[in-house]
Order: sequence, then C-alpha cells, then structure tokens
Amino acid sequence: MSDLKMGVVFWFTGLPCSGKTTLAKKLEKYFKDKRMPVNVLDGDTLRKSSSQDLGFSKKDRDENIRRATHLAKDLSRKGTNIIASFVSPYNEMRLYARENCQNFVEIYVKCSIEKCIERDVKGLYKKALRGEIKDFTGIQDPYEEPLNPELTLETDKHPSEFLIKKIINFIEK
Repeated sequence: MSDLKMGVVFWFTGLPCSGKTTLAKKLEKYFKDKRMPVNVLDGDTLRKSSSQDLGFSKKDRDENIRRATHLAKDLSRKGTNIIASFVSPYNEMRLYARENCQNFVEIYVKCSIEKCIERDVKGLYKKALRGEIKDFTGIQDPYEEPLNPELTLETDKHPSEFLIKKIINFIEK
C-alpha cells in the first residue's frame, strides 16, 4: 500500500456463496465508521448495470473483470478505498487487476463447495448440478485458487466477526 493519497483496492475473490458480500459489507461499515471514502463494487450489481451485455463464457467473465478493474482503478486514483467483490475465478484476470490497480490487496474468501451449496439461497448450485445452468463456477467451470493472496479467510471455519477483525488488523498494520 505504497501511496497513501490513493485509495486501496480490496479484491474479494471466492466461489459463489463463499461469503464475499457479507465480508465486503462489514468492511464497508468499518470505512464508513472511520469516515474514510469507500465504494463497493459487487459482482451481481455490476452485472445488472454496466455488464448486462455479458454472459458467463470465459471471454465474457474476463471482460466483466476487465471492466471492474478499470472502474476500481479510476475510483482508487481519486482517493477512494474500493471493496471489489467478484467470483473472479481465473488467476490471469486477478493478476490483471493487481497489475492495473496501484494499491491492491487480494483477499481469498475460501469456503468448501459443500458449505457454499448449503448457503445458496438462490438455488443456483442445485440448478447447475441439474444442468439447468451452464458454466457455473465450481460445478462446470473451474475456480482457480489464488496463488499469493494477502489474506485467506476461511469462512466455513470461522465466523464473519472474527474474519473482519483479521482484515482490520491487516489494514491497521
């Protein structure tokens, strides 16, 4: 985190239903409580707005992350801390985000596929397992675990309150 005038991009990555959004919201609250500028970029929200034209092929997923990266980069240059919460299943595109965002922190939200399926209130995993959804990450499409994340948070082993403290300790050091 080299330039204090620039915001930091906290890039949450993990399987669908691993806990990325839950932790992102808790981190957003931390920044707001400290009266620090923060903006959340959520994968589901971005897909409904500026990425409506994209599907879930590898090419479209890469384009979605490319767009998110440039948005995070532009906002962080203005001094805003960015909390980016995306499945971002491919190491190549997470490396792209790291290379393009000056102050970048990769946070791997690690969770077993069994626990993700259990948490899935939308039933997307069940639909993917029945073949009703194609190219679903973790079922038909791979999720490449991060190679060197700054933080790994095991959401199937620890409560979110414990994990957010880990993130805050990291930030405050």
